[in-house]
Amino acid sequence: MGKPTGFLEYERETAKSVEPKERICNYNEFHTFLSEEEQREQAARCMACGVPFCQSGMTLAGMTSGCPLHNLVPEWNDLVYTGNWEQAYNRLHKTNNFPEFTSRVCPALCEKACTCGHWGESVTVRDNEHGIIETAYEKGYAAPKIPRVHTGKKVAVIGSGPSGLAAADQLNQRGHSVTVFEREDRVGGLLMYGIPNMKLEKHIIDRKINVMKAEGVVFKTGVNVGVDVKAKDLLKDFDRVILCCGAKNPRDIKAVGRDAKGIYFAVDYLTQTTKSLLNSNLKDGKYVSAKGKNVVIIGGGDTGNDCVGTAIRQGAKSVTQLEMMPQPPVERAANNPWPEWPKVLKTDYGQEEAIAVFGHDPRIYQTTVKEFHKDKNGNLNGITIVKLQSKKDEATGRMTMVEVPGSESKIAAELVLIAAGFLGTEKYVSDAFGVSMTQRTNVATKEGSYATNVKNVYAAGDTHRGQSLVVWAIREGREVAREVDESLMGYSYLSIQ
Repeated sequence: MGKPTGFLEYERETAKSVEPKERICNYNEFHTFLSEEEQREQAARCMACGVPFCQSGMTLAGMTSGCPLHNLVPEWNDLVYTGNWEQAYNRLHKTNNFPEFTSRVCPALCEKACTCGHWGESVTVRDNEHGIIETAYEKGYAAPKIPRVHTGKKVAVIGSGPSGLAAADQLNQRGHSVTVFEREDRVGGLLMYGIPNMKLEKHIIDRKINVMKAEGVVFKTGVNVGVDVKAKDLLKDFDRVILCCGAKNPRDIKAVGRDAKGIYFAVDYLTQTTKSLLNSNLKDGKYVSAKGKNVVIIGGGDTGNDCVGTAIRQGAKSVTQLEMMPQPPVERAANNPWPEWPKVLKTDYGQEEAIAVFGHDPRIYQTTVKEFHKDKNGNLNGITIVKLQSKKDEATGRMTMVEVPGSESKIAAELVLIAAGFLGTEKYVSDAFGVSMTQRTNVATKEGSYATNVKNVYAAGDTHRGQSLVVWAIREGREVAREVDESLMGYSYLSIQ
């Protein structure tokens, strides 16, 4: 612990954000990060507490508390404070393959479990992580490290999202020959096309991919396994196959008029926008535009918020975001004590921008769509919404959200984006390999294992656990890599935490 009184002497400071009305003029990242001196002061706030909940990654009340990667937060905070950036990077990289991603898009479970935050403001863990990794690239600590030993074993990873990349990175460093297959034209999975540029600029992904390529990982883009390449051929050519295909099967909204033109799934909308931005700076017109339209987004999560920010940048006339659940409290409730994940109101960047542009929060709680309306040409021109209330289902005993009779109202809408979550992996992939599925449409594996019912085929990440966070995907990628390595070599010294 570099400065025992740091948390008493320094106030919490985080990266500054560009003002909403200025940042919506482009798709660039909009944070101005702390100077080295300021970063060291923030690291000094770490209490080095006896039980560091920040790195626990345990489940409390059905929610994750602390980092699932078990990042050694107190250790590298101390190293940042003392100016030992290289060792700080070594300790961070020991548990996290991709701090350049997590320091930008992770909701910082570590900070929500910080002991310092129990009494006041938590330590700026995510900003410190960002400082470490960017310093590492600047000073060459994160340069390619070529494996010295090669085992002759070959592993195919299907999907280049965070779980697939983590598995590939670990196995390549072990000395196995790893090939990653990606059906899109760029590597990164949802990191590339599911997360907007203003949250994660794509050159950050490319920078890490170039490092991995230099270290020996082979990437094949534009290859749709199960369509372009047969599963049986992969199983013949590779010693092991890992399915990291994500959970991209979107949950639909079944309401009258669903066939109206102008209704899209959120991820498709975000993907088109990012792809056009990267290919032509949006000049090719190959994306759905919200310009001049009344936009309704169904879903209150991170993807819904990303749609809000994107629609505003495209020049939407209005933006409304529908959320089925009640508005969370502003402060922790008594039944939601620290260090549980705080179930409190969060106003993210998209909502901040909507407030700045339109003068009000775009979210309407306890509301859903009852009917989509269309004109004589089949184009969407409005929706009927209805209020919801929580009611106990007599058959199951569970509380469910049901319509409030007579609460219907109509609002204008020419563009609807469905951000209602995902239902699991796409069926053609599981069918191609013949792997069993769970009731939740995830790829089934053996208890406490990532091995599927098909010999030499493994599954990890959202494919295995369902829609989740980047940190969980990285953790599963690391764990499946260790299991695959052990199956190939009879033992493994790959670290999982």
